[in-house]
This record gives sequence, structure tokens and C-alpha cells, in this order.
Amino acid sequence: MWGAGSMDDRWRRAVGVIVAAAWLTGATACSHHVYHQVRPGETLYRIGKTYGVPVEQLADVNHLSDASRLEVGQKLLIPGAKHELPVALITPQKASVRPPLREEMPQGAPLFAWPVNGGSVTSGFGERGSSFHDGIDIGAPAGTPVRAAQDGEVMFSDVLNGYGYVIIIRHEQGFATVYAHNQRNGVREGQRVRRGEVIASVGDSGRTSGANLHFEVRKDNVARNPLYFLPPAEQLAAPSVGRGG
Repeated sequence: MWGAGSMDDRWRRAVGVIVAAAWLTGATACSHHVYHQVRPGETLYRIGKTYGVPVEQLADVNHLSDASRLEVGQKLLIPGAKHELPVALITPQKASVRPPLREEMPQGAPLFAWPVNGGSVTSGFGERGSSFHDGIDIGAPAGTPVRAAQDGEVMFSDVLNGYGYVIIIRHEQGFATVYAHNQRNGVREGQRVRRGEVIASVGDSGRTSGANLHFEVRKDNVARNPLYFLPPAEQLAAPSVGRGG
């Protein structure tokens, strides 16, 4: 049989092991951080928009005295991030408010179809306070089908802090379209889709005040006013062509 002293020693050692294990587990969980490595052309604004983190917060946690000066290869701590994200894919390099040039526009029918039927444009493209709205918002009831605006390939389909459920589709001639705040995504990365095909449903995920579709058109990763590339607004309620639900 064990003596009282031996039992006390074993008990103390056991408790010590449990406490140490718990401390190490907590330390490991707390030490899990995501760092973003700055690539050419990235700014703190674009990085913050990608991760849904305010520029001021990024500058503060990374002790940046000048938020406008980043170096390629520099690593930034991203609060609340689960993994590193492709900024160049998710956030446009810049935005342009000028009308498209003649050579940028196809002859005949508009390049893209309205992605939602029966809604209304509730927020336009352009400056919004101290930030810039890279697309338009189309208000519609939650669950309304969201359709691909043109044939293409799904480049991204995931959840982001600001965008919520978001889909990005690559098209020909350097174009891409973005569909955000979805209730759910119905397509996966690498999937080919057809114009008018249902790819998601309208929702209020991400940072938004209500159910709507945030829709962007990009040309060579420059955000353009979607209204330049869509049929007249009165056709917003017109039936879409193509397949889908």
C-alpha cells in the first residue's frame, strides 16, 4: 500500500501535470495568429477590406506609424482571421468612375444580364463617405435567386467578414463579376456557369443593413460602374435567359 506521503506526492504531481497541460492548451489557442504577407500593389485599405478589418485597427495592432507605407514581403497581423486570403482576387486594385471606352464595350446586346429579377438598385457605385462602394446594391427579398450575369468560371466561393457569402466569377476579355451578401452559395470554385444560371440566393450575410445583392463588375481588376454594362434599369424585372431554378 502507498503511504500518505507518497499519495500526496503523486496527487501534487498529477495536479501539476493537469494544470500545465491546461496552460499549454490555452497558450497554444491564444498563440494562433494569421499573418498576411504584403504583395505588390496591395495597400492597407485593400487588405483591410479583404479581411473586413478597419484600416485604423490594422495600423494599431501592427504598430504602423504611417498606414500609407507598406513594404512588399512585410507581414501584418490580421485580427480575427482564420487563414490568409488572396487580396488581389477579392478586392479590386482600384476603381474607375469614367464611362467605358468604345473598345471596352461589345457590339449589340449589353455585356451582362441583371443578376436579380424584380429588385431595385438601393445603393449606387462611387464614393460612400470616407470609403468607396465598388459596386451596386440590388434590394430583393431574402431567398430570391441570384443568377450568373454571363458565362464564366467560379474563381472564389466562400464566406468573408464584410461580404458574407460571396462568389466571384471570371469572364472573357479580363472581366469578372462579384455577388455578395448571399443567403447561401450554390456553386464551387472551378465550376463553369452559364449566363442566367442560379448560383446563389439573396441574403443579408456579412456587413449589410438588410437583404440585398452587392454586385460588382471588374475589368482587369479595376472596379467599374455595373450600370455601364447592364441593360437599362427598367429591364431589371425582365425574365433572365439561360438555365437555372
